[in-house]
Amino acid sequence: MTESNHACLYCQRTSDQLPLIQLEYKNEPRWICPQHLPILIHKPAELAAFLPGLEGLEGFDHENL
Repeated sequence: MTESNHACLYCQRTSDQLPLIQLEYKNEPRWICPQHLPILIHKPAELAAFLPGLEGLEGFDHENL
C-alpha cells in the first residue's frame, strides 16, 4: 500500500483529507481518523465489519472507573 492509499478503515477518507492514526491489527497496518478513534476505544465491536474478530471485544467503560 502506498502512502497516498492510506484511508480511515471506517469512513475511507484519506490522509489528503484529514490526519490518520496508524494501528496494527493481525500484523497488518491499518489507519483510522480521529473522528472514528472513539469507536475503536468505546465500541470496538462496531468495527468488526472492518476488523474481523472484534465482535466480542468490550470497549472502555467510564462509568466503572
